[in-house]
Amino acid sequence: MSGWQGRREGGGWFALWLIRFIGLRLGRAPARLLLYPVTLYFFLRRGSERRASRAYLTRMFGRPARTREVLRHFHAFAATTLDRVFLLARGARGFHFEISGLDVLEQALAGGRGALLIGAHVGSFEALRVLATRRPDLDLRLVLDRQQTPALNMLLEALAPTLRAQVIDAAQGGVTVMLALGEAARHGALLALLGDRARHGEATCRVPLLGAAAPLPAAPWRVAAALQVPVLLSFGLYASRSRYHLRFEAFAARIDLPRTADARAVAIQACAARYAAHRGAVARVPLQLVQLL
Repeated sequence: MSGWQGRREGGGWFALWLIRFIGLRLGRAPARLLLYPVTLYFFLRRGSERRASRAYLTRMFGRPARTREVLRHFHAFAATTLDRVFLLARGARGFHFEISGLDVLEQALAGGRGALLIGAHVGSFEALRVLATRRPDLDLRLVLDRQQTPALNMLLEALAPTLRAQVIDAAQGGVTVMLALGEAARHGALLALLGDRARHGEATCRVPLLGAAAPLPAAPWRVAAALQVPVLLSFGLYASRSRYHLRFEAFAARIDLPRTADARAVAIQACAARYAAHRGAVARVPLQLVQLL
């Protein structure tokens, strides 16, 4: 996980815009057929991701991962990326979303002071946007690093011009991001960020995750403590060609951190460990993990 910010954006502008053109002009079925050569291209071109995928799947299966399983892992990532195009361009039509824990989310938002969703690089984080079809009044704000995949971000924002206003750019720096989150929370917004990937130089704590010790970021728990809003976990799992399972789980009514540095570190470690235990459920669906790709 440590080198993710230094990775180049695979495929570049042409590949992304080609998928967009074929998908939106010819339809989702032809675009999905295109994913097979695209998957093979990235499998052959991206050696570091190929090795990371193989190592991860080997841990999950308890045996050496087969090449076809690594290819399926790459294909699952490509499929969810393609679905982001359709979700933004055409909304949820053509997709089936099974949503569990919606009552938990509604209860968290009932207080009117917002809520914080902590997600993971599992399946599709974009699937959260289906909530807009269920709650048109909901103000959803996503914390994302726009500089990590500029070509993809420009493509998605071209499909949905309002997307940019929903994103709080993590690259702006901690103070700016925190002020934006605080302002949104005061207006009852639903805030969402990813909790399983640390930025370069960011404070981390090592906890067991998917059979190995993982350096998870401390920032989500510091943010939660500063905002004093209900905290939930959210996972958008890719089930099949057009099916997703959007799951919400209560985590804490609020998070309080001790003032002393040592006690604070212990509390953050405990939060990260609890998150990792929930996040570890991905072991039941190992091809969902897109953090390696």
